[in-house]
Amino acid sequence: MSETAEGMVLVINSGSSSIKYQLLDPDSGVVAASGIVERIGEDDSVIQHRADGETTERREPIADHTAGLRLVFEMFAATGHDLQREGVRAVGHRVVHGGEVFYRPTLIDDGVSAAISDLSALAPLHNPANLAGIESARALLPDVPQVAVFDTAFFHGLPAAAKTYAIDAKVAAAHGIRKYGFHGTSHEYVSGRVAELLGRDPGELNQIVFHLGNGASASAIRGGHPVDTSMGLTPLEGLVMGTRPGDLDPGIVAHLARSAHLDIDQIDALLNRDSGIKGLSGVNDFRELRRLIESGDEAARLAYDVYVHRLRRYLGAYLIELGGVDAITFTAGVGENSPRVRADALAGLARFGIEVDPAANTAENRAARRISPPDAPVAVLVVPTNEELAIARAARRVVDRLD
Repeated sequence: MSETAEGMVLVINSGSSSIKYQLLDPDSGVVAASGIVERIGEDDSVIQHRADGETTERREPIADHTAGLRLVFEMFAATGHDLQREGVRAVGHRVVHGGEVFYRPTLIDDGVSAAISDLSALAPLHNPANLAGIESARALLPDVPQVAVFDTAFFHGLPAAAKTYAIDAKVAAAHGIRKYGFHGTSHEYVSGRVAELLGRDPGELNQIVFHLGNGASASAIRGGHPVDTSMGLTPLEGLVMGTRPGDLDPGIVAHLARSAHLDIDQIDALLNRDSGIKGLSGVNDFRELRRLIESGDEAARLAYDVYVHRLRRYLGAYLIELGGVDAITFTAGVGENSPRVRADALAGLARFGIEVDPAANTAENRAARRISPPDAPVAVLVVPTNEELAIARAARRVVDRLD
């Protein structure tokens, strides 16, 4: 790499056993290097580092996130950037849950780290891993500003009727129970790109965004501000996902405890890791699901039908909530790469002005694009999400204010 790291932002997304990262220019969006560390804490840990069009892979035991980030920095140095010597403008961290405390990008200090830790009760599978990445990066780059960007922030201002659960109000207040929503960085970025693509003021648009990856969520956005979203207190609510069931009768939890004699941790694992598409079909990769369907597998067909049924239910609800829609957008892994899902989710809705052009929908194209007929009243789009760029820009805005 010939370019200097100064002025760039390092974006880190730490999972329970992984670290995804990008070094990028917030202005141009150009990625200088990126990669992923997987299976942290196991003997067969692996890092894949991409720079200058080449991928370098190393396999060795990686004990924890600090060891993982040290290896990341070694890979940067080996491919042209010694981040600890050259420096970067900021490090931006994805943090899943900000609760009621954090609703804008936040400069990280010891107090912020402690608060993120306290919020782990609301996101036990996510916040501890996010915090591990934060603490490791702060130790390795102590003089570089670190900024937390929260998945829940975009949905902080949901209308009271949308964010309130109908349970005892005192219990809800005491335990922080409300709809928080997730994937907010993606929904905010994509809805902004839609306005750009349509040449419209975001304040004029009613939008529905479907973020469909292994995790999946929908949002209803009026005038650039969300009025509803499918995920709730946790990422379990809403659409059917790769390993999560989405909307569920809460009585099922009590029934499993009484009838199947499962404890709360076993139920939690069942709902987070062994439900959704995987629970119904045995696989959670949509490409494998399609292969099973094409081979005549009835369980896979049912899983797909349940998935699409839930998409259409949220679409209908948000159409009514918004009082009409100008744009419907699909993003993330499934949303960007499955023409079949897009077509089936919107089938038979021409009377509502919603149509998909088959040729545009199935064309090999990875760019942001419209897939509805040019004269259709509702624009249907596919817009690749770029959460890393959104995080980098948010982090840079925070540190610019420090100067």
